[in-house]
Amino acid sequence: MAEKEYVSATEAWHRETIGEAACAALKKNGFDSHYVKSGEEAIALIEAMIKPGMTVAIGGSMTLTALKAHERAGQLGAKVLDHSAKGLTPEEKLAVMRAQLTADLMLSSSNAITLNGEIFNIDGNGNRVAALTFGPKKTVVVAGFNKIVRDLDEARERCELRASPMNNKRLGIANPCVKTGTCMDCKGESRICRIYSVLRQRPRLSDFTVIIVGESLGY
Repeated sequence: MAEKEYVSATEAWHRETIGEAACAALKKNGFDSHYVKSGEEAIALIEAMIKPGMTVAIGGSMTLTALKAHERAGQLGAKVLDHSAKGLTPEEKLAVMRAQLTADLMLSSSNAITLNGEIFNIDGNGNRVAALTFGPKKTVVVAGFNKIVRDLDEARERCELRASPMNNKRLGIANPCVKTGTCMDCKGESRICRIYSVLRQRPRLSDFTVIIVGESLGY
């Protein structure tokens, strides 16, 4: 778990106020949603959903990595489907991505969540947004308060200014944003921002929970 950050009473109030507002909007759009103050509380909610032997898919996420969701799921006896695991061949990685689409439980984060209760994501291959849209028996999105934005315009701006350049840097992909720190709308084959997805309401056939955490998590 990441080192505990100092949060003043005023900051804690603001995080909770904005987090609860996002949760209320998500509920109006059909999502089950919860605000929790810490990552440990978020993990506790997730652990209650995991049963030995079930398949748990992990979407590529620095938030889930910080919360050690992979390890916690494995310790509870789940079969963890993680396409970013070290040592996988390209063929094995693709097979895991496909298996994630029908997992018992899909764990992911989001690039942004609006105060209108919308979930915004940008993907390169589309496997994450595909699983968030349809397939797994249960879907859970965990997002720090830093992912909350006012609307979809701000969601896209957040990705172009922060999430996308940082993910390119993390992955070691030499796209133009790695030099400028902001999106350059590149056209090359190495571009990772290819699929833009908005969940305006809960997909009709999905059991979908969103957990907003009062901590800064992920990009």
